[in-house]
Amino acid sequence: MIAFDFAQLRLIGLQQAIAGAATQLDITSPAAQLMRVSAVHRDSIGVHDGILEQPGQILPRLLHELLAQDTVLAVGDWVAAEPDVHGTLWIRAHLSPVTQIARRGNDGRRQVLASNVDTALLVMGLDEDFNPRRLERYLAIVLAAHVTPVVVLSKADVADDVPGKLALLRQRLPPHVPVFAIDTRHAYDVAILEPWLGAGQTLVLLGSSGAGKSSLTNTLSAAQQTTNAVRHGDGRGRHTTTARSLHLCADGACIIDTPGLRSWQADADAQTLAATFDDIAALAATCQFRDCRHTAEPGCAVRDAIDADRLRNYHKLLRDARRGTETPLERISARAKWKVTMKAVKQRGKDGLV
Repeated sequence: MIAFDFAQLRLIGLQQAIAGAATQLDITSPAAQLMRVSAVHRDSIGVHDGILEQPGQILPRLLHELLAQDTVLAVGDWVAAEPDVHGTLWIRAHLSPVTQIARRGNDGRRQVLASNVDTALLVMGLDEDFNPRRLERYLAIVLAAHVTPVVVLSKADVADDVPGKLALLRQRLPPHVPVFAIDTRHAYDVAILEPWLGAGQTLVLLGSSGAGKSSLTNTLSAAQQTTNAVRHGDGRGRHTTTARSLHLCADGACIIDTPGLRSWQADADAQTLAATFDDIAALAATCQFRDCRHTAEPGCAVRDAIDADRLRNYHKLLRDARRGTETPLERISARAKWKVTMKAVKQRGKDGLV
């Protein structure tokens, strides 16, 4: 069992579930501490004890265990660490996260973005960054991770047609998802987020580069994240934040800032992701055919009721999820089937049948 000060660690997001798991650790050394991963660098791991952040090293044994489980330490994880006689802090145990947001790379590898998160602030600019399809993909992946989403639309002070963009999102997104348009640089604007900033809460900021995540982090916490203007012409942001990091807020919440994300493939199966589009799922139950794909089938209750672009986004997300779980042989088989289908379509065109 490892001893720890709950009130002190509450300042960096400790909750009862993690505290209970920590009491079951088979560690007897009085020097061992319960700490939270606050940053991940190439040559060290930043860990926080509720008062001070310091660098640590992960024991090779623990590193091999994590790799065998297809995971690594991420910002937000809770660990047990102990200093050696030379003062080097060694991370010797890892507590399984309650929640974890991750994505799959193009090579299929899993990349953990943040652990033990209560709320995800999905930050999107109301300028050229405005992209409802990308926001829906973020939303689906966050809901699949059982994390509460809050949509934060930044740059409300300089954007055009803010009411129209708000109305579009409220039409497309589930009604239980809060949507706010604010200027992330001013405390009186971001005060609307106070319900999610209570003591012991952990938030993660997700969005593309230049969306205003670092500005929001600076306003909500004592962080001094560097901020840059977006590029002229296409409005794309520069990668100001290059690594995930944890920051403390005055009221006791924690914020994990992340680098910009332009592409994000789900780390969830198709069934889990489909459930996050609850409006489509509810309508699908009344389709004429149980296995309706909502494309060209007769008696489909979804096609005429759901925004066409949202429905296309839904299909694309499911395709990505299925592709991510396919074995190499299944991918080869799918490509072969697609080639046969396309060859048949071309032949019908030559024969004048289409």
